[in-house]
Amino acid sequence: MASIPLPAIERDHPVSRPAAPLAAPRQRYGAARLSAFGSLEVPAWGAELAIALFVPQIYASHYGIPLAALGIILFLVRLWSVVTDPIVGALSDRSRTRFGRRKPWIAGGGLLFGLASIALFFPPTAPGPLYLATTLFVYTIGWTMIEVPSWAWAGEVSGDYHERTRIMTYQQVLRSIGLLLILVLPTLMDRGSAAAPNAKLHVSGAFVLATLLPTLLLTLSALPEPALPSQSHHRIGFWRTATIVFRDRLLLRVLASDLAVTAGQSIRAGLIAFFCISYMGLAQWASGLYLLQFVFGVVAGPLWLAIGRRLGKRETAITGELVQAAINIGLLAVFPDTLWLLVALAVAQGLTQGSGNLMLRAMVADVADAHELATGHNRTGLFFSVFSLASKAGPAIGIGLALPLLAWVGFRPGGHSAPAALEALKYVFALGPAAAHIISAALIWHFPLDQTRHAAIRRALDTRAASVPVEA
Repeated sequence: MASIPLPAIERDHPVSRPAAPLAAPRQRYGAARLSAFGSLEVPAWGAELAIALFVPQIYASHYGIPLAALGIILFLVRLWSVVTDPIVGALSDRSRTRFGRRKPWIAGGGLLFGLASIALFFPPTAPGPLYLATTLFVYTIGWTMIEVPSWAWAGEVSGDYHERTRIMTYQQVLRSIGLLLILVLPTLMDRGSAAAPNAKLHVSGAFVLATLLPTLLLTLSALPEPALPSQSHHRIGFWRTATIVFRDRLLLRVLASDLAVTAGQSIRAGLIAFFCISYMGLAQWASGLYLLQFVFGVVAGPLWLAIGRRLGKRETAITGELVQAAINIGLLAVFPDTLWLLVALAVAQGLTQGSGNLMLRAMVADVADAHELATGHNRTGLFFSVFSLASKAGPAIGIGLALPLLAWVGFRPGGHSAPAALEALKYVFALGPAAAHIISAALIWHFPLDQTRHAAIRRALDTRAASVPVEA
């Protein structure tokens, strides 16, 4: 092992001689099977967008939950994932069932996710803060049980550097399709009249529930899980495992970068309805702009996959984040009479959509390989659970800071706000995401794990796996 030319990696991962690794197959699956595997992203992320886009505005304006209380609830619920995500990731790594390691967790998560979606999108007449908080806590557990094991599963399907990105690109495209579809009817409702104020919640819930069961079945049946080493391994405790993971400097850099990305995205998603309605005076465009963004976002995944093959994951992630920062800064030039510029920036935002998220998620699987080579333990699920913390904590930080800040400057959702408060809304909407994307790019600027180093790691892992029998 010492002869492997990985000086930057070995500094973070001293190589040891432990047990055999997970056998990562090299088979290239077709588009139909990868689409089926990623299809559960449609309801999972459709619900996430509805929560980011409609829940703050409707629960504040229609149901009367105070804006500051709403921000605190969303912040605490996201931080709840700090507990649930590592537990689900570690337990799914250790699970041994006749159905596999990941599948039982995804199936159980689908049940909780469905029940919580009913409560969230079809609330009683006067849901209070406690009702919303409880519902979101249950929803978060279900979502975690779906997403963390499915991300880990996607990272294990192939050990090839670019094939991993391809598999996750299918998940990204299906995610964009889900985001697009959940916006279609709300957008049509904006263009019409006489819709109930909470109708968007009901439409979103109907979409999530209608797509959940078929996509759950498709995901569970689309691909096999990789074979496991037949010999038993020494297991260390969960907290010791967590300590090892959080000492992994490569993982922490990817984690921090995605934390910044998702914080910026949550500010944009959480404030776009307020910006269109209160600043632009264009309530009918509140959903339409996001719909336009995700129309172009469907082609963003294959576009950034091609760029990633040419430049590499790190360089592609940095490029995408800096471009998105420039787009958000451009929002400062938008005024109520420049709708054309807002539309153009929404299109540009769509074409860069998820560029950083996609590359960073693929990089997590590469980091997990480096960790496995150094320690002999496959902790892909735990690694993706830690990465998922950024996807939850980032939005918690972003919207948890943005909403109370707007309340502090005097912005009033659904009411009259002073010109200074509206101008503050614009600056938070533009510069908050821009700063976050710049920070994300800076954090991975000198990330050392590139294609050449990863290929050497995979060769070492494959050599080790070939010498050990695996379970059927």
